[in-house]
Amino acid sequence: MSSVLNFYRHEELRALQPRPFKVFTERNLDRIPALERLSEERRFEMKVVSSVLPFRVNEYIIEELIDWDQVPDDPLYQLTFPQRDMLSPDAFERMADLHRREAPREQIAALARQLREELNPHPAGQVAMNRPELHGEPLDGLQHKYRETVLFFPSQGQTCHAYCTFCFRWPQFVGDKDLRIASTQADRLQAYLASQPQVSDLLLTGGDPMVMKTKHLLQYLEPLMEPRFEHVQNIRIGTKALTFWPQRFVSDADADELLQLLERLVRAGKHVALMAHYNHWREMDTPMAREAIRRLRNTGAEIRSQGPLLAHINDDPGVWARMWQTQVRLGVVPYYMFVERDTGARRYFEVPLARAWEIYRGAMTRVSGLGRTARGPSMSAGPGKVEIQGVTEIHGEKVFVLRFIQGRNPDWVQRPFFARYDEQATWLDQLRPAFGEQRFFFEDEYAAMQARAAATD
Repeated sequence: MSSVLNFYRHEELRALQPRPFKVFTERNLDRIPALERLSEERRFEMKVVSSVLPFRVNEYIIEELIDWDQVPDDPLYQLTFPQRDMLSPDAFERMADLHRREAPREQIAALARQLREELNPHPAGQVAMNRPELHGEPLDGLQHKYRETVLFFPSQGQTCHAYCTFCFRWPQFVGDKDLRIASTQADRLQAYLASQPQVSDLLLTGGDPMVMKTKHLLQYLEPLMEPRFEHVQNIRIGTKALTFWPQRFVSDADADELLQLLERLVRAGKHVALMAHYNHWREMDTPMAREAIRRLRNTGAEIRSQGPLLAHINDDPGVWARMWQTQVRLGVVPYYMFVERDTGARRYFEVPLARAWEIYRGAMTRVSGLGRTARGPSMSAGPGKVEIQGVTEIHGEKVFVLRFIQGRNPDWVQRPFFARYDEQATWLDQLRPAFGEQRFFFEDEYAAMQARAAATD
């Protein structure tokens, strides 16, 4: 082997060595060495915003993902570090005033709680409307929005290796128990699944279930290999660990044990899919990230990629095309392009639906058929997942063509419907029916569902 090849092989092996997990939060933001190159004003703005929206980043992201020569425009920096405009001008100034006056933490926390309530912490009715019951008792930490799929929020997975600045589940991370969705009861999850023969899919989500030790994952997943759960064919695990801490699958102390668990599930006849959150092609550029993908695929598990379209990060068809091309090459299946949820810092990240469709279409024209498995742009709204299929003109009226990919009523799925074209609209509730109709076809039934949920809450 030549000396050049020896050098690159050595560097690759060095990059795969274990490293300690070192994390920074709002409390020690000023201890991040890389931030010393930023102005005092920008560091102050970070401190203000991180008092309201959760902040957590680890050393791997700081040292290996962010290009500090491109800050503040670097997309991975925007993805993980708070920016002033993530809060409204009024909210920012109110919190900034407390910091300038060095107000007590109790005052800062009280204002933070007030401001968070103004950020729509539970979009799409994700608590009352989705929470199932067992023997007449509500099940905390479970959601059953769609007939075939149950979501489970294990309490040990209610954090992440780092927090995305856009995250629609930000209320999970701010320390307010009233805003969290979580369960510690594996037996209640299993009892509910056993009572629901129509359920084919279990989705572990959070937070990030991959922050859990494998011994905790075992208690939730191992029983699903029993005959009574034969109907639960698909086990999905939502995670950002493949990009924010790929060491979880490579060099962590129980990484091998985790992979063995996934392999056992596959051998037991389960379809295991990691629903990996990707926002930019650079997240797959490190040797550790690619080794994590390789090791996971060797278990027989599948990796599907999904992520939202975000201003300041990936609102460019070239970025999405390159990301999907890279994923196909690495054996990751492109799955969803989402529209940014109507919660948290949406004002900073949201992209008008018309532009979102143009970006999606532009990216699709640049990839082969293997990359065109990604659906979107899709809104995970209250009634279901609504996809923008295009913009067209019918009888002289310019319209959005929409359809349900998933619906609270399965009969809504795949039914095309039309909304008046609106260049500024960013979410389903801002759209109006086309052709003089007063309501979309699903609205009356959905309103009745909401009323029933409110009556039983």
